[in-house]
Formats: sequence, C-alpha cells, structure tokens
Amino acid sequence: MQTEKELKIRLRKYTVAVAGIFLCMSTVYPGQAQDTTFASVNRGKIADTLTAYHSPRKAALYAAVFPGLGQIYNRKYWKVPVVYAGFATLGYFVYFNGAHYITYRDAYLDFTDKNPGTTSYLNLISSSIDPSEYDDVLYPETYKKEYRDWIVTQLENGMKYYKRYRDLSVIGLAGWYILTVLDAVVDAQLFDFDITQDLSMRILPAIRPDGTGTAAGLTCSFTF
Repeated sequence: MQTEKELKIRLRKYTVAVAGIFLCMSTVYPGQAQDTTFASVNRGKIADTLTAYHSPRKAALYAAVFPGLGQIYNRKYWKVPVVYAGFATLGYFVYFNGAHYITYRDAYLDFTDKNPGTTSYLNLISSSIDPSEYDDVLYPETYKKEYRDWIVTQLENGMKYYKRYRDLSVIGLAGWYILTVLDAVVDAQLFDFDITQDLSMRILPAIRPDGTGTAAGLTCSFTF
C-alpha cells in the first residue's frame, strides 16, 4: 500500500504532465487544419522534387558528348557562353603557340641542314644582320662561328618556348573540358536541393522512465 508521500509525488508528476499537454495544445495545435496544411505542403514538396529530379549521369553524358549541353540540361543557360568562351580562348592559344612552334622548328631545320635552297630562317632573323656573318652555307668564307652559334641558340630557344606553351595550352583545354563535365554533374546533384528558409518547431509532452520511476517533460523537434 502506497504511503502518503508517494501519492503526493505521483500526483505532482501527473499534474506536470497534464499541464504540459494543455500548454502544447494551446501553443502548437490551434486547430486540426494545421496538420492538414503541413501534410499538404510536404506532399507538394515531394511532388516538386520528383518532377525536378535531374540525373547526374545524364548531365555528365550530355556535357561529355557535346560541351554546353549538360548546362542546358540543368537549365543553367547563362553558363553556355562561358563554356564556349573558355574553349575559344584556349583553342586560340593552342593554335597560336602551335603555329609559331612550327615556324621556329622549320627555320631551325633549314638553318642546320646545309641545304642552300632552304632559307625560311631568313624570315625570323632581323634584316639588319648581315647573313654573310652567320650563314655558313651561303657564305662559307665570311661567316663567323660565334654568330652562327648565336643564331642556332635563338632558333632553338624559340622552338622550345612555343612548344612548351602549346603543350600547356592543350593541357588547359583538356582541363577545361573536364571542368565543364564536372560542373554539369554538380549542378545536377544540387538541382533539387532544398534551400528554403522555412523552419518549424513542434513541442510535445513526453513521459519517460528514469531511475526512480517515471518523469514528465517536453520534447522539441525542428523540421527543416
């Protein structure tokens, strides 16, 4: 049989629990319509998510097959000019450095092949320099070895310079291509990402066991 003290403790716990229930009913549940509205909003969000879902695999495939198509698939139309501006710029550098590399390469080969009929190097050497001072093929009796070696070094340096930057431009072009594919994949992953600022809080009564019996309290839950 329970003592008077135990009855008072149990009565106090139940009083706190009932007060918590009424508090929650007055602050969180003004009416049943709130739950209905909350459920309908959730159903609407789920429907929108299913409708707006984008496949990252499709975005990657489109962007890989035709640059810019992945951005169109993700409805990021403003990125398409950026994609092609990058390709156009890097493509120009590939062409520019490649053309100059070929020019210096041919000039170097023509200067060192001992053939009097190949003189493309004259287009690269300033006309103020007398060919009789460096050309050992056309002027074998008057050329100076130090001048000839200097011309060879300049042609080699020009050839190496433009070859290096041609290769770097090709690497940059390939990197830009990969970047556009990754951009399409990331946009597809984040297409249906919910960034709404709506935040709701629910307070519910709770009765949980503790070391001596039962305890009454409140539970808060946040919905993002």
